[in-house]
Amino acid sequence: MPFRPPRGNPQAGKKGRTPPPEETFEEAGFLRMLGEKQRPVLIKLMDGQMVRGWIEYYDKNMVRLTRTDAPNLFIFKHEIMYIAEDGGQRR
Repeated sequence: MPFRPPRGNPQAGKKGRTPPPEETFEEAGFLRMLGEKQRPVLIKLMDGQMVRGWIEYYDKNMVRLTRTDAPNLFIFKHEIMYIAEDGGQRR
């Protein structure tokens, strides 16, 4: 059976959906909570490298990742693919 488009106004069946917002403004709250509670995090970088530690400081452009077994890192946000809480213990 061939597909038949609806009769009448072709735009009547389509509901206008607004696209999701580009920014939810939740990033600062999430990073603040992770830093205040010194939650261990896993940061995956755009090149695929993964680093672990806890967020000591952040601003508009970068995050400071503090690590006990390696040097601390200043990571630019545009180099971060994602930040996730790490289920392991703080090192």
